[in-house]
Amino acid sequence: MAQKADAQSEARRIGEVICQTSVLQRRSQKNVAAALGYHQSQVSRLESGRGTEDVRVLREIAAALDISPHRLGLAATPDASSAEPGTEDMHRRTFLAASVAALATPPSPTAAHLDLIQALLPGTLPPATGQDLGIDGLRDRVRAVRQLLGMCDYTELEQTLPGLIAGLRQAAAGSSGSAEASGLLAIVYQTSVSLLLKRADQGNAWLAAGRAMAEAERSADPVVLAASVRVHAHVLLREKHAAQAVNLMRHTADQLGGSYDQRSPRYMAAVGLLLLRGATAASRNGDRDSTREFLHEAKEVARHVAFDQPDAWANFSPTNVALHEVSGAVSFGDAGIALHTARPLMRRHIPVPERRAALWVDAARAYSQQGRLADGYQALRIAESCAAQDVRRPAVRELVADMAARDRRRTLPELHHFSRQLGVPA
Repeated sequence: MAQKADAQSEARRIGEVICQTSVLQRRSQKNVAAALGYHQSQVSRLESGRGTEDVRVLREIAAALDISPHRLGLAATPDASSAEPGTEDMHRRTFLAASVAALATPPSPTAAHLDLIQALLPGTLPPATGQDLGIDGLRDRVRAVRQLLGMCDYTELEQTLPGLIAGLRQAAAGSSGSAEASGLLAIVYQTSVSLLLKRADQGNAWLAAGRAMAEAERSADPVVLAASVRVHAHVLLREKHAAQAVNLMRHTADQLGGSYDQRSPRYMAAVGLLLLRGATAASRNGDRDSTREFLHEAKEVARHVAFDQPDAWANFSPTNVALHEVSGAVSFGDAGIALHTARPLMRRHIPVPERRAALWVDAARAYSQQGRLADGYQALRIAESCAAQDVRRPAVRELVADMAARDRRRTLPELHHFSRQLGVPA
């Protein structure tokens, strides 16, 4: 929460600088926007402290108003070594996105969401739903909720999790099968973390991550424990603690790595997913060397694992490694590299809808970085056809809002219509 407040404070500070400079120069928002070829709303958003996700916009405004770049949180000059435009100050993309987040505020919690939060709270066991399925039945239901996550059916998943948590808590409290029940319960808590992060509910994601870690320790299963550490790093990353997430993934992967040819596929998939989370954290932290190292290790692990199924452990494969290469390139602003890496994947069968959607959303981000808004819009619509609910999560809605705001001449009415459909008009 502190990081979010800092980002909003910085966005407001930058807005005040732009506003004060415009006033001193006796220039209106309309005048500044016209000089830059923007829509007036873009300048208004900046002055009101809602920021921008595109650093180039800040540079153009700094030049137009003769503002020193450092006053807008920018380097003195763009990084000349960058291969793609807009790569400089990439860490600012996230830092200044208070903007679009304000446009993409999630709706009020649903009854199902509140039920899930209640189920996560410690204390008296909630009532289980349905008949006593036994450990085999519970195992099948855990597999089913993991599939719901992979299918991006977040509505059904949110409705299913509370009753399953109740059943597993009762099973874990019993005398027989408690270790396995704890392991299954940890997996369900991990699934809850993923769902809550999709819903941009980081506060309760921390709660679920803590419960996952506790149950994983009770299960004494190193694979379950590794997965719980991984989702913990995911929450750290969402809260802008990228460096801590990198260190956590590096330490855990080192503890579990080695002797790859002697490990079970389930174990190797868990290690591989840890490495991919490390690559994501490192790229968000602007650390190219560590990103390359994590991806290189993940490729080595993928030589021993050929899974591509949406269950608890098997969403790791050479395909998933390649998808994270695309994501990493986007994080660094290397749009051309990202799209070059993505093109063969676009023709490949990716069985997990969430992964297919992620590919096209990353492609949309890369197109947006290149200023190719029409291509970005088409990529988003393909992502929607893969996983409609995933495109409606806050992070993607932020991207759509930013793209629509950057269509200054409103040459893409379909993009603006899509933005309105998502509830985030520019």
